[in-house]
Amino acid sequence: MLVPIFRFLSIFPLSFLHALGAALGWLVYLSSPSYRRRMRDNMTQAGYARHLPAAVAEAGKSIVELPFIWCADPRRVSRHASDENWAIVQTELDAGRGVVFLTPHLGCFEIVAQEIALRTELMVMYRPPKKEALKPLIEGARARDNLLLAPATMSGVRMLAKFLKKGKPIGLLPDQVPQEGEGVWATFFGRDAYTMTLPAKLAQLGDATIIVTYAERLPGGKGYVVRFVPFDGSLDGDAAQQAQAINSAMERLIARNPSQYYWSYNRYKVPAGIAAPSREAQP
Repeated sequence: MLVPIFRFLSIFPLSFLHALGAALGWLVYLSSPSYRRRMRDNMTQAGYARHLPAAVAEAGKSIVELPFIWCADPRRVSRHASDENWAIVQTELDAGRGVVFLTPHLGCFEIVAQEIALRTELMVMYRPPKKEALKPLIEGARARDNLLLAPATMSGVRMLAKFLKKGKPIGLLPDQVPQEGEGVWATFFGRDAYTMTLPAKLAQLGDATIIVTYAERLPGGKGYVVRFVPFDGSLDGDAAQQAQAINSAMERLIARNPSQYYWSYNRYKVPAGIAAPSREAQP
């Protein structure tokens, strides 16, 4: 049922979908106390409470734009996107060096992989949806020409490592809470967050370059700017220090456009089987 609905919505202009999304964002915010509390608390923790009204609308846009991103003709979608600093990526590709793209839940992260795949083959890690009805929509929409999917399993990790060793790029969402045994505690906006160690491991294993990226959502449904930013941290040290370096890089990226971050995500949850951090800088 969802697939026909998404295909129908994809015919509408992006400006209409973003206007509808902004209204939906406020509807959800006002009708869900738990959603409202988490979003407000996370933004306050990070020092961005003043951006709350804009973030409410942007959160709604991030949902209603999905039919356009996933189901519209890729050529039509691409006409709504431009790139900034692609040259730093091309330099690595020309040198035959693998690239690890780290894309947090900032702006329209779904369009980033599509834009990269227009220029080079890319493999991204994803978590299969828990609801079976969503699989045809999500997997079918994401797996396009040049865009390969690796499940968030050990076999998927091996797929990514093998791809990276060939000098090809991969993509990860570094701000997802990993499962038991796949992360360490590292500070994220002043509070301990269970953080994946996989990005640093893969980058070191494949002797690859890390590039952080996000797609800024332009006002008025005018499209997106996909921005590529060199990773300015260090992967020296142990797993906790590496995770901290990546979290810090994500904080700097989010600071560029805090209203477009996915603040309602439960970033500070304690996964099943993991002991809570011994210390936390509580708000």
